[in-house]
Amino acid sequence: MSKYLLHGTYTEEGLKGLLQEGGSKRRQAAEQVVQSVGGTVEAYYFSFGNKDFFLIADLPDNVSAT
Repeated sequence: MSKYLLHGTYTEEGLKGLLQEGGSKRRQAAEQVVQSVGGTVEAYYFSFGNKDFFLIADLPDNVSAT
């Protein structure tokens, strides 16, 4: 498997969930998505600026990463 650096921003609804439930639920949701395509999450980081999070994952291929 290859390592991928993914990043993203939260929608307004996702941001509300983050504020209500904390970051653990957002990470769990990301892990479920990665696992559904046969990958594993190595790291999940929250950030400031244009992107809300960065995710390092082992994924089977480019198609799974997209």
